[in-house]
Amino acid sequence: MIKEVSPMKRMPALFIGHGSPMLALDHNEMTKTLTELGKRIITDYGRPKAIAVVSAHWYSRGSYVNAAQKPEQIYDMYGFPQALYEVSYPALGDPQTARRIHDLTGAVMTEDWGIDHGVWTLFVHMFPDASLPVVPLSVDGTLSPHDQYAFGEKLAALREEGIVVAGSGNIVHNLMQTDWNNPHGSKEADEFDAFITEKVQERDDEAVLAYRDHPLASYAAPTPDHFLPLLYLLGASKGETPEVFNHIRNLGSISMTSYLFP
Repeated sequence: MIKEVSPMKRMPALFIGHGSPMLALDHNEMTKTLTELGKRIITDYGRPKAIAVVSAHWYSRGSYVNAAQKPEQIYDMYGFPQALYEVSYPALGDPQTARRIHDLTGAVMTEDWGIDHGVWTLFVHMFPDASLPVVPLSVDGTLSPHDQYAFGEKLAALREEGIVVAGSGNIVHNLMQTDWNNPHGSKEADEFDAFITEKVQERDDEAVLAYRDHPLASYAAPTPDHFLPLLYLLGASKGETPEVFNHIRNLGSISMTSYLFP
């Protein structure tokens, strides 16, 4: 009988920029970094029991956690090449972890939704064999930024129990200003991303929670869904200094900037 290896230490928290769904088919410096990050997590921390992930694409009224044993892979994007819709990521869920999240936070257990493209486009690079259970959580649009942060604080306990806590979104996400011919960021995207990254590195969480006060907030986050997963992750990593990776803007108005909280 093969003995299960226990995690060596507390699992990390991650906020990951996902950007265009085409990321799933890309092979570039960003995806190389994601692949190396997945390997590093298993090597440095031990094999996670599961990954609890707050996804920008599950934006809800109320807090929910997917409790399905076999969550559906959701192709929630339109007008892309057929090859993207043929990407398979058959990760299992983990009802036990979902129950633990419910007990910690009061999130409603459901089998609605599933593993959306904000998650599987990242994990096909990070954990390509889909062998780690994935437990999606929604972004509760009815909560205040401080309440979303407090929800994240409750998720921090999972890290002591062998579970990675992750959030998928974007610091800058403005589809109306997307420029498919621009491999870099606009001046506005660069400025807002730099501001948020500085505050995250300083752990000036209050400044990030008050992101709407920044003069470029309406450009960077015309809708809140992609920014808010960061607030959950700041709560889940309170006081921890992050490692910044994929510090890139592309398509003009998308930020791929990501943070590892060790």
